[in-house]
Amino acid sequence: MQTLSALFIGLGSIGTRHLKNLHAICARRGIRLEADALRSDLSRPLRPGVAELLRAQYTDAAALGQYDLAFITNPTSLHADALRAIRGKAGALFIEKPIFSAEQTGLDPADLVPAGQKAYVAAPMRWCGAMLALKQLLPTLHPYCARVICSSYLPDWRPGVDYRTVYSAHRALGGGVTIDLIHEWDYLVDLFGTPEEVHNFKGTYSELELDSDDLSVYIARWPRMLGEVHLDYFGRGYRRSIELFCPDGSVVADFGAGTLTLPDGTVQSYAEDVNERYLREMDYFVDYALGEETESLNSPATACRVLKLTLGELV
Repeated sequence: MQTLSALFIGLGSIGTRHLKNLHAICARRGIRLEADALRSDLSRPLRPGVAELLRAQYTDAAALGQYDLAFITNPTSLHADALRAIRGKAGALFIEKPIFSAEQTGLDPADLVPAGQKAYVAAPMRWCGAMLALKQLLPTLHPYCARVICSSYLPDWRPGVDYRTVYSAHRALGGGVTIDLIHEWDYLVDLFGTPEEVHNFKGTYSELELDSDDLSVYIARWPRMLGEVHLDYFGRGYRRSIELFCPDGSVVADFGAGTLTLPDGTVQSYAEDVNERYLREMDYFVDYALGEETESLNSPATACRVLKLTLGELV
């Protein structure tokens, strides 16, 4: 039986999801998984059932061995430190999005991820059913305009957790809707490439108790298309969609409902549990880690360019 070794740095909600999904993918493939964790404080309790999925836990990076995979899933502001701590210790890196915080855009990924190092930066929206269907249809659409929205209520993101204590609410920890919802710009660049011009307005406007931006609005221009992007933390009903205005009518991919509405009004359903996109992404990452290809679908250099674009910088 093949064995994969994996290291997790950060076992909050997203790190725990990736750990469980990696176990599921390995079990499906008949691979034995040995997963360790590098933690800052072993006295802090893990989520129920997580300790049983780990072989060992460490607090000192110097004590680590070599791993096939390493997951950088700690707060965004600590990604760079984590990459430095495990430099050369993993065959393939999975770095949670965004790659750096807003204050760290001057960092060069090449200084933290050595040449030849396999590395993928998370982009789960690319893997949801409605998005995959839209990408397949896109060559026939020739849109004039894209209208994108992601609106949700931050206190509802993590049930049972005080939103004021999580990184999203704090600019210093890498929070703020502008880069927390970097998914929208990631998939826009994946679909249409980098825009020629971007204007961004952002700030804190709601009554939520946070010091990060809770609203970010963009207007962007591509050679043959304009785009509007709206991101917020205060919408009381979850809305996540892209509407493309095309010669034959509008096409709407509603990622919350899991539907794709065609110009003639036909509604195609791709409804699925949200974890399916993460499972597809993990499937891809394991293939990438075990394969010969060195460049991933979302390299650190690409992710850094998207981060700068998200922050209103043309790249």
